[in-house]
Amino acid sequence: MASTVSDFMSRPAIFIDPEASVGHAATLMRRRNIHSLVVALEVDSFGIITTTDIRDKIVAADRDPQTTSVREIMSTPLATAHPGWSLQECSVKMKELGVHHLPVADQRGTIMGMISATDIFMAVEESGWGPPS
Repeated sequence: MASTVSDFMSRPAIFIDPEASVGHAATLMRRRNIHSLVVALEVDSFGIITTTDIRDKIVAADRDPQTTSVREIMSTPLATAHPGWSLQECSVKMKELGVHHLPVADQRGTIMGMISATDIFMAVEESGWGPPS
């Protein structure tokens, strides 16, 4: 049986307010040792902020992370991963969309966690495309 997204996703997804400062988001990610946060917008609406966003849109652009809000630099994902997808299906979807993180949502659209290309890479390094070891 192939490994599924739910076997390797980060749980639970950590949510952040869109008006929070990017500095607060960076601190939260560093403390939790995670690379992405789900931005809570309206009902059934969300965004993502990643360490890559912070690097590319704040550090490289020489912007102040304390006065820039998460909303200003977040991205809105084009898709979510389903927890029952195989790692290979998720990897293909990420490649098609050109993204490195996907929120994992159930059939109602409730965010259950996050999966990253790094999560998939490490899972495959550990046990191939099969079940977790």
